[in-house]
Amino acid sequence: MIFDVFNGDADGICALLQLRLAEPAESNLITGVKRDISLLKRVDAKVGDRVNVLDISLDKNRQPLMSLLERQVEVFYADHHQATDIPINPLLTALINTDANVCTSLLIDQHLGHRFTAWAVTAAFGDNLTGRAFSVAEGLKLSSNQIESLRQLGICLNYNGYGSNLDDLNFAPDVLYRVLYGYESPLDFMVDRIDIYQALLDGYTDDMRLANRTKAEFKTENVALFILPDEKWARRVSGVWSNELANLNPNRAHAVLSLNEQGGYLVSVRAPLNNKAGADALCAKYPSGGGRMAAAGINNLESDRLSDFMDAFVSAYS
Repeated sequence: MIFDVFNGDADGICALLQLRLAEPAESNLITGVKRDISLLKRVDAKVGDRVNVLDISLDKNRQPLMSLLERQVEVFYADHHQATDIPINPLLTALINTDANVCTSLLIDQHLGHRFTAWAVTAAFGDNLTGRAFSVAEGLKLSSNQIESLRQLGICLNYNGYGSNLDDLNFAPDVLYRVLYGYESPLDFMVDRIDIYQALLDGYTDDMRLANRTKAEFKTENVALFILPDEKWARRVSGVWSNELANLNPNRAHAVLSLNEQGGYLVSVRAPLNNKAGADALCAKYPSGGGRMAAAGINNLESDRLSDFMDAFVSAYS
């Protein structure tokens, strides 16, 4: 039995698309909203099974990973998030690179010999690795309009993954993956399934319009912090709006908070694009925090720790 465990954002979906285009197989899909990264504990695998893990932090899944290996389950693990101590085990193949300019889909693209690179470019755009995405796209001999289409699709796929639960999303990630599967080119998907793409684009555009009306709680040359209202659109847009703010102000760090179901805050942090560092370390100080150097988050920042987070955020980027 095969289990495909993947982040519900653009990078996780595009990584699995490449893997399954190269190696078609029936598998059990395990995913969730982008922030639902403790996914390995949901895998009920036994000896002889294979588990593919894509775009979720090893540090946040270490215990269930070790349990799988102890049960003699073969694991392929590809990721670019925090991994402080990668286990050495003959059953584990680890394709992990935490460099700030790498995403999981780019790692899979290299692993597969660059067979479905357009999907990797789409994911890189979704992860706001814009410069790297353009660089890789140059080898595809696409027009500027086609590259812009990949950029927009990547942003929309990433946008679709954000929310406190699946009810917040326009499409459940496993449903979206199944719609995308089979298309060797994202460009073909956008033509054939204009209904799905247009729904994603319309949702993204509407939510971004609302986000852009939000005023900063505080803003300096180095940092800016925003608090969004307790609305579905705010939970959906928090990540992509954080990316947009980072793009518009590359020397400034940004934190975007929205209220969550626990009465605390869902937090998205973006390091300055001109200094892609520190976001993971900052968020890892909190129990539900983690991510990568350039972009990280906290699933539940307790309301009584808001002031503490603000001070830590300012200190990290002053």
